[in-house]
Amino acid sequence: MQTANVQELKELLLKTDEEFRQLATQHHELDDRLHELAVKAYLTDSEHVEEITLKKKKLQLKDQMENILRHHRGSFTAHAASNA
Repeated sequence: MQTANVQELKELLLKTDEEFRQLATQHHELDDRLHELAVKAYLTDSEHVEEITLKKKKLQLKDQMENILRHHRGSFTAHAASNA
């Protein structure tokens, strides 16, 4: 699937799939917090553990989002081809 089609599918899912939208929102929130931690000159031990935990959670969310994309990819590609 081309990059443009993947982006279109993501945008469609953000509008139509509640689970995908929630996962994307959580992913963005974790990304924001990781950015806050990244700009600090020094992380405390608890912040370092938080950073590691957030990165793992963020990756899990991305995997879940990718599974949803993969599930919808076939039908979206067929739909896009029929509209071309």
